Amino acid sequence: MKTVISTLTDRRSVRRYEREPIPQADMDLIYEAIRNTPTSYNGQQFSVVDVTDQALKERLYEITGQKQIKTCNHFLAFCGDYHKIRCAARAKGVEMPEFENTVDGLIVATVDASLAMMSAVAAAESLGLGTCCIGYARTADPEAISRELGLPEGVYVVCGLAIGIPREQPDLKPKQPLSLLIHHNTYRSDDLTPDLLAYDAEVTTYNETRSGTKSTNDWVAHIISYYTEAMDYHMMKKLALRGFTLRS
Repeated sequence: MKTVISTLTDRRSVRRYEREPIPQADMDLIYEAIRNTPTSYNGQQFSVVDVTDQALKERLYEITGQKQIKTCNHFLAFCGDYHKIRCAARAKGVEMPEFENTVDGLIVATVDASLAMMSAVAAAESLGLGTCCIGYARTADPEAISRELGLPEGVYVVCGLAIGIPREQPDLKPKQPLSLLIHHNTYRSDDLTPDLLAYDAEVTTYNETRSGTKSTNDWVAHIISYYTEAMDYHMMKKLALRGFTLRS
């Protein structure tokens, strides 16, 4: 098993996996790591659907176009979940406010599910498994994915996670320097531009020289192109179909 430090600092996204199954003992450890995730109020406003059925994984691949979903051994869908607390409140006769229809409520469940996914990533990586977080599981076609996963009202996909025995060891992607990430006591007040452009150039060089598929992508224009595409996702409308109508 890897050390905590190597698990966190050597993590990379793995998209190609061996066919052999993950030992159940390893998955049980990952489940326990997920279960012990810190959450807001200890409300545990998340759930996870572990997909191992190959036919279902292939249908999810058809929806998302993410090949690693059908080739991984386990595909975990991390979901924000207010269905459970509503069921419990109804059973106990406790009136529940429409907290899920507030921005804070949506953030709470999304943060909980995201923390749970990182718990799974850390546990899987410590065991030598390969992982790949798949945000497109959230945006590709939320209703189609919700139907495939049998999600009840009040539950929505936040992110997906592919886990498997790694068949590749990709180059470690460059991340922003600490000077852009860690601010001491207050946010930096000097000009960030030199550090940002230096990082942009570093990403361009990485993409041009990395092993495997190469590209000329930079960081700035590439990320902004994603933002531009995401403007057409209309996630508020998609969330409304899941029973979420933000009011405050």
